[in-house]
Amino acid sequence: MTDQLSYIIELAGTVAFAMSGSFAAIQHRLDPFGVLIIAFATAVGGGTVRDLLLDVPVFWMKDNTTFIVILCAAILTMIFKSIEKNFKVTLFMFDTLGLGMFTVIGIEKAIYFGANPMIAITLGTITGCFGGVLRDILVNRIPLLLRREIYATACISGGVLYFLLQYATSLNQSLIHLFTVLLIVGIRLAAVKFSWHFKPVG
Repeated sequence: MTDQLSYIIELAGTVAFAMSGSFAAIQHRLDPFGVLIIAFATAVGGGTVRDLLLDVPVFWMKDNTTFIVILCAAILTMIFKSIEKNFKVTLFMFDTLGLGMFTVIGIEKAIYFGANPMIAITLGTITGCFGGVLRDILVNRIPLLLRREIYATACISGGVLYFLLQYATSLNQSLIHLFTVLLIVGIRLAAVKFSWHFKPVG
């Protein structure tokens, strides 16, 4: 059941990040092929870096499912964009959802391959953040990770909660996943709504 739940979360995260990348590409007036490239980079970037660091087969090279999901998400986004006017809000929502779900997937996979909690949280953060970093670089803007916004901090907070719930409660894995994602999404939403950010150095 846990494996099935993780697979569902991974697919949902892939859709969210693929749509996030697609909206960013459309916002920068790329052609359909460019939209697909940005969608793919956003959806698989973090997971690819995680798998390379774990020295395991890269997840999207196992079968065609990831390609099909990203292609469908990109096409749906290009269709949806004709009625969607507020790209900024839509991009933010999909990016936030992807951030939460991919952080959980990264933590789970790191644990599966024997990582301790600190390394697992680090790899979860990488999984959640690096797709967005690639997306921003490819559309020629400063990545959110490098700005003052609360971004990686939300992933780290979610990772800490994940292990607190894992070791200090008897909650089942589904609820631990849910609460972790909700905390990450909640922190991102609150940070934007209330303008939480870190002060620049210097």
